[in-house]
Amino acid sequence: MLKLYYAPGTCALASHIALAEAGAPYTTVKLDFKANQQNSPEYLAINPKGRVPSLVTDQGILTETPAMLAYIAQSFPLAKLAPLDDPFEFAKVQAFNSYLCSTVHVAHAHKGRGYRWATDEASFADMKRMIPKSVGASFALIERDMLKGPWVMGEQYTICDPYLFTLAGWLEGDSVDLSTLPKVADHRKRMEQRPAVQKVLAEEKA
Repeated sequence: MLKLYYAPGTCALASHIALAEAGAPYTTVKLDFKANQQNSPEYLAINPKGRVPSLVTDQGILTETPAMLAYIAQSFPLAKLAPLDDPFEFAKVQAFNSYLCSTVHVAHAHKGRGYRWATDEASFADMKRMIPKSVGASFALIERDMLKGPWVMGEQYTICDPYLFTLAGWLEGDSVDLSTLPKVADHRKRMEQRPAVQKVLAEEKA
């Protein structure tokens, strides 16, 4: 049985959805970030980074969303969440998810976690002002060149889709105009119609 540690409103939603889509046997543990549970000794013993998600498996603990998504796809191949039989196509899936992790999420994080990169409060404010531009530019690239439609990789739903859905859910909060991203907006609507997505969103709100 897999165990997912998550917090609502975080990138852990992508792995949560992937587990549901895969039909995986799993349980969840919700962390309260307001109570700083992510930095409790108990959780740091699971993930010394003090972040979510974390996935406890029979072989050990995994962190980092792209790694967890790939693990889920490979562990439940019948769900067909990635082109596992084609190394190049699978690498393209990994490239997209790596971009979300290393560029898009990092750009978003500058809004509320400027202390990771600077100590001057004035710098934090400047970082926040850049969010609509930096996050907007990242999604403009996704809209123009990376989102094939109807799903990220084209006709086949993959582990890229819950990850894009998760980060796209932050756009309004980042003051990015969703009307400038019609393909991303359509993708979000398609995702919201999937039973696994509805199930997970209901679980995370409970």
